[in-house]
Amino acid sequence: MSIDILMPALSPTMEEGTLAKWHVKPGDTVKAGDVIAEIETDKATMEVEAVDEGEIEAVLVPEGTEGVKVNAVIAKLKGEGDGAAPPPVKADAPKAEAAPAPKAEAAPAPKAEAAPAPAPAPAPQPAQTTAAPKTDGDRVFASPLARRLAQQAGLDLGGVTGSGPHGRIIKADIEAARGKAPAIAQPAGAAAAAGPRQVQSLEQQGIPAGSYDLIPLDGMRKTVARRMTDSFRDVPHFPLTIDIEIDGLLAARAKINALLEKDGVKVSVNDMVIKACAVALKRVPEANASYTPEGIAMHHHADIAMAVALDHGLITPIIRAAETKGLAQIAVETKDLAARARDKKLKPEEFQGGTFSVSNLGMFGIKSFASIINEPQGAILSVGVGEKRPVVKNGELAIATVMTVTLTCDHRVVDGSVGAKFLSALKPLLEEPLTMIV
Repeated sequence: MSIDILMPALSPTMEEGTLAKWHVKPGDTVKAGDVIAEIETDKATMEVEAVDEGEIEAVLVPEGTEGVKVNAVIAKLKGEGDGAAPPPVKADAPKAEAAPAPKAEAAPAPKAEAAPAPAPAPAPQPAQTTAAPKTDGDRVFASPLARRLAQQAGLDLGGVTGSGPHGRIIKADIEAARGKAPAIAQPAGAAAAAGPRQVQSLEQQGIPAGSYDLIPLDGMRKTVARRMTDSFRDVPHFPLTIDIEIDGLLAARAKINALLEKDGVKVSVNDMVIKACAVALKRVPEANASYTPEGIAMHHHADIAMAVALDHGLITPIIRAAETKGLAQIAVETKDLAARARDKKLKPEEFQGGTFSVSNLGMFGIKSFASIINEPQGAILSVGVGEKRPVVKNGELAIATVMTVTLTCDHRVVDGSVGAKFLSALKPLLEEPLTMIV
């Protein structure tokens, strides 16, 4: 019998993706480990490898199809027991059914018929609404997006089963429960008030049609927009800004690069900032924390995410346990991660998670700015340009190279005093880099 090839979950939070490209066609023979397709997730384009060996019997989801649900059947592999005659017949039948699949988001017809049966794995199919999700007393665990969608649909979250971590209700659970759970009474206009702001078209805002070119949103841009909107709305941000004199840092960097020149390694100012942040986080561990509904997570290592700008969005590859690595190793890793990020070749574990972020716009001449927190991290450091400025030293006017940095904090976990302690620990590390190794 045929073997189903399913849409893979390439990250813990992935619910759907775009089938960007097929590397195989019906009749091709594949073996385990062969790249058969490219899947575009919210952050990268990932290659999908074959798990089984055999002949591709049918491709059910055309390349370029968006919104393909995780675990949807995207192709079929001919089983070992299939004879020579049946395969063409079996391949034609799915193709006939696959024609309307793009409109229904990745071949939903076979999935919908299989959903009520008890045989498929229940984890990715949160269609039942009879069992209650995991709660803490009277509290129902649900993502902010799920709560908003439930309000708009008039659904009672108490009757929806959560398929997320620890029974948390997510977007897919609300979509599955629409029309199956009792509506909750709401005051007139309450759903509209609680839902997202309705954005008018440009024409409605006075910009005539034909006066602009519209670039469609890809998966990454949509995800960046959603995550930043959720973070800015739901996380209580506040900024702390200080000036740091970096003449000592620039002199130390020149000496370090002279020593590393024979190895072809070049340390950047951003590499030194990453190292300094990691050391400061270990000295002020309260700043190396994340807010969760269950409590404050105190991280064991300083996993520093660095913001990398791409053509269609932003991604934050991570230097894991940066406090344990030297500047040369950090420089090699940041260069490699940034290059593969721009080529969309990062693995999910290389850009998901992290305990702290660094965003540097100094190379663009930006003096100072405040970033939006990258959840679930508790803080992000925004780094401006180093420039010559007048300063007062020993009561006299002098010139120094000054860099402005802003720490944006999640007030639920990093309050003002903790943020100030972190910056107080960071400042001397950057002004006198030798203290990083003391």
